[in-house]
Amino acid sequence: MDTKVKNASAFCFQDINKNYQSRDGLNVSALSNINFEVFKKEFVTVVGPSGCGKSTLLKILAGIVNASSGRIEINGMPQKGPSSEIGVVFQNPVLLPWRTILNNVLIPAEIQKRDIKESRKKAYELLDMVGLKGFETKYPKELSGGMQQRVGIARALINDPSILLMDEPFGALDAMTRELMNMELLRLKKRIGATIMLVTHSIPEAIFLGDRVIIMSPRPGCVEEIMDIDLPYEKELSIINSEHFGVYDRHIRNAFNSKAGLD
Repeated sequence: MDTKVKNASAFCFQDINKNYQSRDGLNVSALSNINFEVFKKEFVTVVGPSGCGKSTLLKILAGIVNASSGRIEINGMPQKGPSSEIGVVFQNPVLLPWRTILNNVLIPAEIQKRDIKESRKKAYELLDMVGLKGFETKYPKELSGGMQQRVGIARALINDPSILLMDEPFGALDAMTRELMNMELLRLKKRIGATIMLVTHSIPEAIFLGDRVIIMSPRPGCVEEIMDIDLPYEKELSIINSEHFGVYDRHIRNAFNSKAGLD
């Protein structure tokens, strides 16, 4: 996306805080004063050290977890819990082993009581889109990890959400499969036109995929910096080895090391 010409707001966080009580009865601040806005059709990645609350932030936006304070707007309206406007892809695809791939994709449509005939047609289209045409009647155990995650992506898109949230979706995959999935995700983004927010531990992945990278600090997690990424819209994996890419990579690593007292 050309960040110089911004679309309307897809969602925004306003003064979001999240506190919880530990098993020892101590009050823990997970997120502190989160403020940023994401625009329609933008691809934003969130990167930060383990335990900084980035997955919690995603779950708050999805309506799975409540913020302790603050406000979220989705498409200009106050958030009111889980919404069909949002699809979520989790770290683990969590497929039901007794259901076929097609029927796993249909689960959100069944929950929303969508027209089953139209939903089945959509499910076939999505499985084709993610490269799983011909696997509709297979079961999860018959698919590789990367293929299962593709099913999870198709399932998240079955209700035509305008926002897709992805919580470290490729973290469990081997390096080569992960790179392939990154390329597939960029291809898919062009076709669906959704706004995407992806949480990752991988700095190269965050840079490669994102129009902007949200850099978070250690707990309590806050937005340390929002970095615009100026890379070609049409890009190949080889760009990771470029000097331009390396500048972004070093900047983020230096930011982490500085906060950890390693500079």
